Amino acid sequence: MSVQKKKIARRHVHGVFLLNKPLEISSNAALQKVRWLFRAEKAGHTGALDPLATGLLPICLGEATKFSHYLLESAKRYQTTLKLGETTATGDVEGDVLHRRSVPELTEEKIEQVLATFRGHTQQIPPMYSALKKQGRPLYELARQGITVEREPRPVFIKHLQLLAWTENSITLDVVCSKGTYIRVLGEDIGEALGCGAHLSALHRTATGHFHIIPEYTIEYLESLTEQQRDELLLPAFEAVSYLPQVQVPEGRASYFCNGLESNIDAEEAEKVLVFDGENCLGLAEITDKKRLVPKRVLNLNK
Repeated sequence: MSVQKKKIARRHVHGVFLLNKPLEISSNAALQKVRWLFRAEKAGHTGALDPLATGLLPICLGEATKFSHYLLESAKRYQTTLKLGETTATGDVEGDVLHRRSVPELTEEKIEQVLATFRGHTQQIPPMYSALKKQGRPLYELARQGITVEREPRPVFIKHLQLLAWTENSITLDVVCSKGTYIRVLGEDIGEALGCGAHLSALHRTATGHFHIIPEYTIEYLESLTEQQRDELLLPAFEAVSYLPQVQVPEGRASYFCNGLESNIDAEEAEKVLVFDGENCLGLAEITDKKRLVPKRVLNLNK
């Protein structure tokens, strides 16, 4: 006789947890584990990390998922180490080695000259081992079949690129970049500019937007806590957009806003504002040039 697993009773829980994702687990697997630990009805992450990458993966629970796409659009910060003298099929340690070349003698000045050419606005060709699609098929599926297709260069912005350390065959960098930047491609391109090729041997995300990693916030740490203690670690559901201007809902109009209805408001025109009723956030809105408060995202934290 088969033994049926007891179904977990899901609950309404809302907020953002700043997970420090471990090595060798997919972002979706990490998301599902966090969701299970919180017993949350709904959850989503804000920008995938490869299984071989570690670091900050903000997890949005419940109503916080309404703002998750704002973090997808935000800048990211990474610490990465490049293994010089070897290129791989995937641009990281997971792929087969394609070429080996000798590494020239490195100096800080020589490395800095190369890094300077990658700072600012630049073009980047997405890798074949990526989730981008060609005629409905992910590129990584084609790559695994030995198929290479043409990819259009995409604009990216490298805001910050700092040399942290180097050895005779590796360099470690601190990178702040725009969304859509492939650090694997950046590493390969830097390796080519140094004349020896390279691939990523480590990748650790330290920041997403205004969120910064809290190293102890691991899955193991969550497992060691009670449910109440876990809930106390959650940031507010609106935290992904907490940098936006705040306005108070017009007196007596909170229920109107929560039902998606517009109101007159004595405030300046704004594309995005957070709307509060006292200390409670009701959601995200636009203020038109005619001083109308138009709900765009309404939080329902009481369900």
